[in-house]
Amino acid sequence: MIIIDRALQARAAAGNPIKVGMIGAGFMGRGIANQIVNSVPGMELVAISNRQIDAAKQAYSEAGIEDIQVVATVGELEDAIANGKYAVTEDAKLLCRAESIDALIEVTGAIEFGAQIVMEAIAHCKHVIMMNAELDGTIGPILKVYADRAGVILSACDGDQPGVQMNLYRFVKSIGLTPLLCGNIKGLQDPYRNPTTQEGFAKRWGQKPHMVASFADGTKISFEQAIVANATGMKVAKRGMLGYDFNGYVDEMTQIYDVEQLKELGGIVDYVVGAKPGPGVYVFATHDDPKQRHYLNLYKLGEGPLYSFYTPYHLCHFEVPLSVARVVLFGDAVMSPIAGPLVDVITTAKIDLKAGEILDGIGYYMTYGQCENSDIVQQQNLLPMGLAEGCRLKRDISKDRVLTYDDVELPEGRLCDRLRAEQNSYFAPEKILAAVG
Repeated sequence: MIIIDRALQARAAAGNPIKVGMIGAGFMGRGIANQIVNSVPGMELVAISNRQIDAAKQAYSEAGIEDIQVVATVGELEDAIANGKYAVTEDAKLLCRAESIDALIEVTGAIEFGAQIVMEAIAHCKHVIMMNAELDGTIGPILKVYADRAGVILSACDGDQPGVQMNLYRFVKSIGLTPLLCGNIKGLQDPYRNPTTQEGFAKRWGQKPHMVASFADGTKISFEQAIVANATGMKVAKRGMLGYDFNGYVDEMTQIYDVEQLKELGGIVDYVVGAKPGPGVYVFATHDDPKQRHYLNLYKLGEGPLYSFYTPYHLCHFEVPLSVARVVLFGDAVMSPIAGPLVDVITTAKIDLKAGEILDGIGYYMTYGQCENSDIVQQQNLLPMGLAEGCRLKRDISKDRVLTYDDVELPEGRLCDRLRAEQNSYFAPEKILAAVG
C-alpha cells in the first residue's frame, strides 16, 4: 500500500494511467466504478460490460461520467478509448480482446459466464482481478494453470475478506511467525436463509436478495475461506468448519483452538459468529523462538502459544483498484491458488429435494454450501456447490444431506464442468506423487 499510491501518482503525472475494463455492473461493480473514477489518480476505467447495458451506463453516470459511448466491436471499443470516451457494451469478450486495456476486473459472481470470460481474457493475455470467490473456489486452480502458461496474473482482490486475510497472513509470516489459522468474523450464520427471509435487508442496502442470502446461509463465507485455504496450504478442521459462536473479542479465542491439531493440519481456515471487532478478519500464529515470545508478551500479545492478529474491517470496493495496481505495476497477485485445491465447497440440501427437480442457484431456496477438504470431496465424489445450479436430481435428497455427482444429471455443454474435470485430472494425487517422486 505504501508504494502503490506513489506509483499511481507517477502514472498520473506521466499521463499514462492504467487502463481498466470491468465486467459486471451490479451493486459492487457500481461502487468500484465510482471509486476508480473519483478517487484513484493514475487509473482509468475505460470500459464496462454488462448483460443489461443500462446497468453499465448507470455505473458510469453514478460516478459522474456522461460522455458514454455504446460499442459493438473491438474496433469501436479501441476508437472510444483512443478518443478519451468511456465505453459500454453487452459483449464482455470485447474487453478481453482490446489491446488498449491493461487489466480486467471481473465482478459477475457467476460461475459459467465467469469461466468463459476469464478463459477469453487469458487467451488474449489479459491480467484478471476477480471479485468472484465462487468461481475461484470452484475452478481457480486450473484457471491459474492457464494464466501461468499465458504469462498473466489471475488474482483475487483486496478489500473482500479473503484478500484482507491474505494481506494479514503475509504480514504475519513476514515478521517471523507461523500462521496456523485464518479466520473470518461473521454476524450471522443460518444455513436455511433464502431470498424471502433476506428481502428486507437486501432492499435496505440496494442489493439482490439471493446475494444477501448467500452471505447469511454460509455459502459465501465457505467460498471465501476455501480460496484462502487454497492460497495458503491450509485445510478445514471438519466439514463446515468449526464456526464457533463467541461474543467476546477475537483475541480471547486463542485458547479455544487445539494448537497441535492446527499444526497437524498445516493450519486451518475457519470463521466465528459474533466476535468483536466485526466484520473483520484474524490470523492466529505461533513463534518457535522463546526470545521473540518474550517480546510478543511485552507488546501485549500474550504468552501464546497462539498470538492474535486482526484487521477490524474490510472495505470491499474501496480497495479493489489497489489490487489492479499491484498486479499491473508490480506483478503481485493479492491471492491465487498455490497448487491444486485443498478445500472445496460442497452442495448441501437446504430443504427436502425431490427427484426431477432442477437445482436453483447460490443463495436461493434449495441448497447451501459447506467447506470440505478436497481429498474427501474426491473420495466421496461430492458435488461442488459452484456446479450445482441447473443440475437435475436423479433421486430424492433429504434436508442437510450432501449431494454427490451420482445424485444429479449435469447440464450439457458447460465450460465450467469441463474445466473442473480437467482440474481433477491435472491435480490428481497420483500425478502429484509421480512428479515429486
